[in-house]
Amino acid sequence: MTDLAFSPAERDAVYRVIRERRDMRHFSGGVVEPELLERLLQAAHQAPNVGLMQPWRFIRIQKAELRERIAELVEQERQRTAEALGERGAQFMELKVEGIRECAELLVAALPEGREQHVFGRRTLPEMDLASLSCAIQNLWLAARAEGLGMGWVSLFDPQALGQLLGLPSDARAVAILCLGPVQAFYERPMLVEQGWATERPLSELLFTDGWEQR
Repeated sequence: MTDLAFSPAERDAVYRVIRERRDMRHFSGGVVEPELLERLLQAAHQAPNVGLMQPWRFIRIQKAELRERIAELVEQERQRTAEALGERGAQFMELKVEGIRECAELLVAALPEGREQHVFGRRTLPEMDLASLSCAIQNLWLAARAEGLGMGWVSLFDPQALGQLLGLPSDARAVAILCLGPVQAFYERPMLVEQGWATERPLSELLFTDGWEQR
């Protein structure tokens, strides 16, 4: 502990929001007030990013017909994913994988055009722009949870098809569909655990020392 640490109550709040963040699929409509949405997006905008390139672009979807077309793209990929899963396909189709039609706000997070110009921190690891965007999404997620709002990250879509739908430049890339808004309750555990799709692994299985451990 150092003099630069937050107070015990403040630290507890930080760890609590990390612990209780959930990838939400069930929303209860409602609205997100403009001031609150601005606050959440500012939190996203304060994310760490390689070379200060700020590689996040957020598109707010407000047209009902556009929201519906995005939902249709996700449904197409949901069907393809079920086919690719083989014998688990039927179980997958029972899962609720998005809340596009029910959430209060729908956002698309994308990487911008011209990313090849940014070499700082990306010469050998060009995917660090994606890592930086992911940090922005995580900031948004944690801030939403702290505000009592749910958020879900939807990745079941064809990036090229969504990019064409939204008029993205040819070298930009849609990365995430983000459902945001009020929920009735947060899942006690990750939804995929509650639904029996997967189990969580303990940190002890994922932490190595001085090299890769064979287990």
